[in-house]
Amino acid sequence: MRTFVHILVNTAVANLATSFLWFGLTFWIYAETRNVIASGAVGAAYMLFVSACSMLFGTLVDRFDKKAVMVWATVFALGMFLIDLAFFAVAGADRLSDITQLWFWLFTAIMLAGAVVEQLRGIALSTTVTLLVPEERRANANGMVGTVQGLSMLVTSIFSGLSVGYLGMGWTMVIGTGILVPVLLHLASLTIREDATEDATEDAAEGVADADSAASPTGLVDLRGGWAAVLAVPGLLALILFTTLNNLFGGLTMTLMDPYGIELFGVQGWGIGFAVAATGLFVGGGLVAAKGLGRNPVRTMLLCAAAVGVVGALFTIRDAGWLFLLGSWLMMALIPAVEAAEQTVIQQVVPYRKQGRVFGFANTFEAATAPVVGLLVAPLAELWVIPYMETDAGRGAWSWLVGTGESRGIALVFVAGGVLCVLLSLAALCTPQYRLLRTEVTGGESGTARGVIAAGR
Repeated sequence: MRTFVHILVNTAVANLATSFLWFGLTFWIYAETRNVIASGAVGAAYMLFVSACSMLFGTLVDRFDKKAVMVWATVFALGMFLIDLAFFAVAGADRLSDITQLWFWLFTAIMLAGAVVEQLRGIALSTTVTLLVPEERRANANGMVGTVQGLSMLVTSIFSGLSVGYLGMGWTMVIGTGILVPVLLHLASLTIREDATEDATEDAAEGVADADSAASPTGLVDLRGGWAAVLAVPGLLALILFTTLNNLFGGLTMTLMDPYGIELFGVQGWGIGFAVAATGLFVGGGLVAAKGLGRNPVRTMLLCAAAVGVVGALFTIRDAGWLFLLGSWLMMALIPAVEAAEQTVIQQVVPYRKQGRVFGFANTFEAATAPVVGLLVAPLAELWVIPYMETDAGRGAWSWLVGTGESRGIALVFVAGGVLCVLLSLAALCTPQYRLLRTEVTGGESGTARGVIAAGR
């Protein structure tokens, strides 16, 4: 646990640096352009790159030592940010803020590459939970992961907004890049032992002898191995599909939350407001760390996804900053349970040496959901819904639901997306795939996974 805590804190600070830069970029883009399509496209590009790279990342995690993977990821991110910092100094802020110019997209792409590789560290961290944490405490450990993620988001959101608003994008990049240097030095000093523990973890995860449990990855991107590992556990594919429900609404928030918040509070104000909302991640992750996920984590996941939809349908129905912040906080508080449930189940039922590919496979589909939704929603909102809600006809037709004021078009999109999320989450609870997975995880007669995922057990 001591080694795990060191890795967790190191990853938290690395996430802080990366999130600080990425939040700063998205705030800066919308503040400079006031264009929903531009900010939505950048957010969607990030998630598409995560989706495209996740199987590669998962294969690397299974093929190499976890510490080596984390060091490589940190070195690469640091290199990309240094290149982008030099690019910013040469090109200048005025040229880089013009979305019609190639300079803008080159600058964004380099920043994107450095930010995306942080996902490689995330997959490695999930597998170190299996390696270093006893099975009965893994749900709590996954809650700790959610807690530190919430803490880093809280810190970076407030300081990104303030930094971009008062110091500009250049100094924001200097600060974020500088944070990664001590992170790399600390990580290099750690020791992660991957020896006999692996074999014991595999046996505990499968519950049965499996001659193929230690199969090594084949090729640079072992999609076939990841797919086979997912199919080997009844209901695991359904778990991944269930988790994407959270990402459906995530596509809306990725595209529209920053524009809505900036219109309400301004760049600096929204940075502070988002930090307040991000305390929900800290609280939600802390509750999972302290209490676990209950006997049936899959049910917990789906109920929390439905609750996210309820909140998402309501938090913009009036043009009120307090309502938006309260709803954002509640959604943030629910997200750690959804993420921790998936991670805990995978850690329980998948052999250790295959977990990187399974996490990568899951990330591929889950990360693709948000940008697909975002790419559909951004032009729909910018070109149709927002202009429509600024007309007398639009206000007359929908003011009973979303009230009057600024950004009522964005509010209407949130209402529709939230209702859809609720319906899909509740429908998933009625499927035979859910019942099969519930039996598998809770140790029913046909289940291969043994034990109960709960705090203190």
